Amino acid sequence: MKVAILVEDNYQVLEVWYPYLRLKEEKIAAVLVGTGEKEYRSKEGYPAEVELQIEQINPEDFSGVVIPGGYAPDILRRYKEVTDFVKEMYDKGKLVAAICHGGWVLISAGILNGKRVTGFYAIKDDLINAGAKYVDKEVVVDGNIITSRNPYDLPAFCREIINYLERRKDEDWREKR
Repeated sequence: MKVAILVEDNYQVLEVWYPYLRLKEEKIAAVLVGTGEKEYRSKEGYPAEVELQIEQINPEDFSGVVIPGGYAPDILRRYKEVTDFVKEMYDKGKLVAAICHGGWVLISAGILNGKRVTGFYAIKDDLINAGAKYVDKEVVVDGNIITSRNPYDLPAFCREIINYLERRKDEDWREKR
């Protein structure tokens, strides 16, 4: 299993590193993916060196994508390669997880119509205007979309990401038998 974690400048430091380390702890490959630069800085200046660029990755090689918040999603959603990747992951039933402002990327990927989601309260109207039903909870799971509001929700967010990936692994194993 391999999960892409999208990174851009002004990312929220906990929302990148907490899922990255939790996935690795569960023996799930977490890969930092950027949009052209080798290194990005968090809102606080903490560096994240990416392992791959969005143009280099194939959705077939990944089990999921995590979209952290901060102001990075406003930059990420400007890249067609990013929104195409997220849309294809969604269409294939793979994990699509977004926290905080990460919902902006889901909006730009056009995958929220009729979905139950949460996100940082400042983007509530954006989510609703994209056709989503906004729910103010620490984590919301609707099919293969998992969303959370802010860094305080990271334990629940990561728990649901890991649960989803484990279920998918079990389903894939049964299908191959």
